[in-house]
Amino acid sequence: MRIFTSLLRNTNPKIEYYSRFSPSPLSIKQFLDFGRDNACEKTSYMFLRKELPVRLANTMREVNLLPDKLLSQPSVRLVQKWYMQMNLGIIIKIRNRHNDVVPTMAQGVIEYKEKFGFDPFISSNVQYFLDRFYTNRISFRMLINQHTLLFGNDTNPAHPKHIGSIDPTCSVAEVVSDAYDTAKMLCEKYYLAAPGLQIEEFNMKAPKKPIQAVYVPSHLFHMLFELFKNSMRATVELHENSSEGLPPVKAKVTLGKEDLSVKISDRGGGVPLRKIDRLFNYMYSTAPTPSLEPGAVPLAGFGYGLPISRLYARYFQGDLKLYSMEGVGTDAVIYLKALSSESFERLPVFNKSAWRHYKTSPEADDWSNPSKEPRDARLERMDDLD
Repeated sequence: MRIFTSLLRNTNPKIEYYSRFSPSPLSIKQFLDFGRDNACEKTSYMFLRKELPVRLANTMREVNLLPDKLLSQPSVRLVQKWYMQMNLGIIIKIRNRHNDVVPTMAQGVIEYKEKFGFDPFISSNVQYFLDRFYTNRISFRMLINQHTLLFGNDTNPAHPKHIGSIDPTCSVAEVVSDAYDTAKMLCEKYYLAAPGLQIEEFNMKAPKKPIQAVYVPSHLFHMLFELFKNSMRATVELHENSSEGLPPVKAKVTLGKEDLSVKISDRGGGVPLRKIDRLFNYMYSTAPTPSLEPGAVPLAGFGYGLPISRLYARYFQGDLKLYSMEGVGTDAVIYLKALSSESFERLPVFNKSAWRHYKTSPEADDWSNPSKEPRDARLERMDDLD
């Protein structure tokens, strides 16, 4: 407790002050109601002026708990500098300055791994931090985009019915198709071929009617685009020499009482069970380092596509899960809340529990682990004990 109190005192006074407050999560319904009925630029700005520093401070307190060797990497220091330079008077500049936060932080992790290798305890802390750090970034952009789309010059004439970045009648199947088409162009550019798409809808609430949701289409597109990229790449690489051609990728959209789910299924060969968790681990990424050139969209990047897509799903209380059968293929399921009133922001809070996560040493595993020792050597040791 004394160490935690001391840590509070040894930080920037503004960050220390604002980190004493917890963020105020909003639901999609609250975003929608304000944009529709009570849209007032001054009210929105005053909320941002109070809320953004709180969310910023809660994140910046955790940055300093990362290992010193990681904090010393040039790319990580650059991200810290960006966050310390926030000026709420120029909201759009804040958003644009942070466009490269994800690849730059990813580069910092790569720099660290190249110098110091992989450490399970460090990896656990980095995973915990980056999940919270990137979630906070998603929330920053959500708040800023709502404000600028409602009151600034960022209005999108192509979507006049949107309330900020929210579509009150988002056609899920259309977003699926858009994400597929974009991923298909990318796949054809790299492989000169791409699997087809089959879409099914199951609307439990209104059978035979297209499924609509109150949601942020750009978030859903981001998740689906990443899943289609992965499915297409696996499918083409497994079946490119097959006489039967490429099996299609299947999308199933379902709406129940609580969940709106989208399942993307492929026959790309799947992955072993032991590798599933690694696909969401920032430090396990084995993808080649992509170019950081502006506008470049690699088919495989830093390996952050899946973990960040899961954060988008979880941001409004949903989730993203993978179910794979090695030798066959993978099902990826996006779960979203069916009701906008239940789609509250899921935001990180800096407190003693968060602090303890970084300081607790790993304990010995209380389940047996398979030995790497040769079987004959193990038997000899058991004989010696008799």
